[in-house]
Amino acid sequence: MTMDTRALARRVRRHSVCMTSRGGSSHVGAALSIADILAVLYGGGILRFDRGRPSWPGRDRFILSKGHAGAAVYATLAECGFFGLERLDQHYQNGSDLSGHVSHKGMPGVELSTGSLGHGLGVGVGMALALRRKGEGQRVFVLLSDGECDEGSNWEAIMFAAHHRLDNLVAVVDYNKLQSLAPVAETLELEPFASKWRAFNWGVCEVDGHDHSALTEVFGRLPFVEQRPSVVIAHTTKGKGVTFMENTVLWHYRTARGRELEAALQELDLP
Repeated sequence: MTMDTRALARRVRRHSVCMTSRGGSSHVGAALSIADILAVLYGGGILRFDRGRPSWPGRDRFILSKGHAGAAVYATLAECGFFGLERLDQHYQNGSDLSGHVSHKGMPGVELSTGSLGHGLGVGVGMALALRRKGEGQRVFVLLSDGECDEGSNWEAIMFAAHHRLDNLVAVVDYNKLQSLAPVAETLELEPFASKWRAFNWGVCEVDGHDHSALTEVFGRLPFVEQRPSVVIAHTTKGKGVTFMENTVLWHYRTARGRELEAALQELDLP
């Protein structure tokens, strides 16, 4: 299925702001930064899936390793028809399956519960290896945060994937350059980031993570190097779409309510 990805991204952002406000959860800035990536993957015909059969064996697998941005994934899945939009109202409510950190329990379309950073890529590597050994053509996409790349477990997985020539594996890094409490460069410098991935024998492409045309072009030429895993380093803005949330650490944990909520929704109002 294909959709207007820009309109989809705007709806995902609006849902994410409402969901985190209603439930009193956090991480809205992290959700806003990945909305365009999710919109292109799910609405742009990149990921192969069947919304009526979420466990269809022929599907591509998608893992949100930065599980704290789960609101954006729930919103994307609902917009793509995996479940009803009204279910988003249950986000972060007592007894709800829509937990603050993304969970697969009772959630069609979610492959893996995540939240403890540094786990998603390792699981994705295992999935990619298993699928290749079965001789099947499905791909595995893993969306990581930049701060998550501080975790040594990721670099073990990166070595393993290259060693086994897993060209059906795609890592996407949401490189918004802010972690929970400070900028990435102040917490643990990642640069030269792309060079590190190349040194680990991955195919690498850097892209504006909010440019839908550029994202579509990049995802359309996977794998970047035959018999190598691919990484898309997506340069993004944390809090993208709401000006007072952009590029500020504050909105990693803060919840928009009252006048802040009204102002955010006004900016995200659908055309």
